[in-house]
Amino acid sequence: MSADRLVFLLNRFRERLWIKPLIVCLLSIAAVFAAKIADTSGFANLAPIVTAGSIESLLKVMASSMLVIATFAVGSMVSAYATASGTATPRAFRLVVADDVSQNALSTFIGAFIFSLVALTAVMNDFFARAGRFSIFVLTLLVFGVVIFTFVRWVDRIARLGRLETAIEKVESATANAMRQRQRAPRLCGVACDEGSGDGQPIYSDDVGYVQHVDMAALQACAQSVGARLVLVADPGTFVAPGQALVHIRPSRKGNAAIDAGAVRKAFMIGAERYFDNDPRFGLIVLSEIAGRALSPGINDPGTAIGIIGAVVRLLVLWSQAPGPEQGDSADQPSYDRIEVPVLSVHDMFDDAFTSIGRDGAPMVDVSLRLQKSLASLAMLPDPVMRQAAARHARMALARCESAMSLPLDLERVRHAAAFAQAPAAN
Repeated sequence: MSADRLVFLLNRFRERLWIKPLIVCLLSIAAVFAAKIADTSGFANLAPIVTAGSIESLLKVMASSMLVIATFAVGSMVSAYATASGTATPRAFRLVVADDVSQNALSTFIGAFIFSLVALTAVMNDFFARAGRFSIFVLTLLVFGVVIFTFVRWVDRIARLGRLETAIEKVESATANAMRQRQRAPRLCGVACDEGSGDGQPIYSDDVGYVQHVDMAALQACAQSVGARLVLVADPGTFVAPGQALVHIRPSRKGNAAIDAGAVRKAFMIGAERYFDNDPRFGLIVLSEIAGRALSPGINDPGTAIGIIGAVVRLLVLWSQAPGPEQGDSADQPSYDRIEVPVLSVHDMFDDAFTSIGRDGAPMVDVSLRLQKSLASLAMLPDPVMRQAAARHARMALARCESAMSLPLDLERVRHAAAFAQAPAAN
């Protein structure tokens, strides 16, 4: 298994609520038995005397309260998750679940409960001597302090976790991270496509779903074993089905043995859902969905849509700072010289980000003006492809406004804001 796939799988484990609580529970049990070591050390005769009754009282208080707090925490988190999914979009649910503060809080509460039960059982059965009891007493006070600090910090986070602004912030952050990751390897550490060599022989998918991860090291090994080159057709985020190509094989002039199509297919992790990892377009789609929901007649929240437009502009400006295709990947030499990978299309990214906002916000002058001004700011960037995409979407948004707006004065304001898209493009 390659390092990239291992990181991808670890990120999926991070989204599971039970992983951290399980680890903390095991550490809690280990801490109780580790306290027994003090009885066999030189500290045994120097430790202060702590009665078993005082420790039992503390542990009983902790055991009874931690179970209640853990149950309350789970209920509050589930409520926040449901609110975030309902106000934003279900696609943001995984990001909210992966919130570190909430997971750490739940882990702390459950871990403290397990610690108190195991320690209480050990103390009541005289498992510890003088030094061991003192060690358990110190550990109990330490756990109390950690629980209080975690609870205070968690209350502030849970109050914000279900808010729409928090979901938008998390989606924007995840998209920015995916963009930075793709900036470091625009072609996934492969090489540029040779446009003059034709498509080659395709290898088709056997599954239906989205490409979640591509094991480039496995593809490189498959291509190298037969001396061929592979053209990646389905990069992360692509929807595939049987009969749709994953890669195209370009054999060398010397002729090649047949490539292992099964091994090539195994290099593609395909599932029913998309993930933010290595898929910047998915983040733009999720932001667009949130804006579309805000602009629906039942919600009618243009302010959220305007905020989403600002987030999208920040992300596209970040993307415009990526190295151009002619500069290759971040490394001096591509790691996978037999894999040809196309770069992400800026036009597709603009379609993902602005199409639904331009459609649903067309009747609203405030949203339409903000959209045109944002596209005008993107058109001022030095990237010529981004300028073309911004002008194209400005014209599309204006056309929708012309068919949706009823007040001529509002339409005239939007036309004035979109004037940059009608002017000849500057070189």
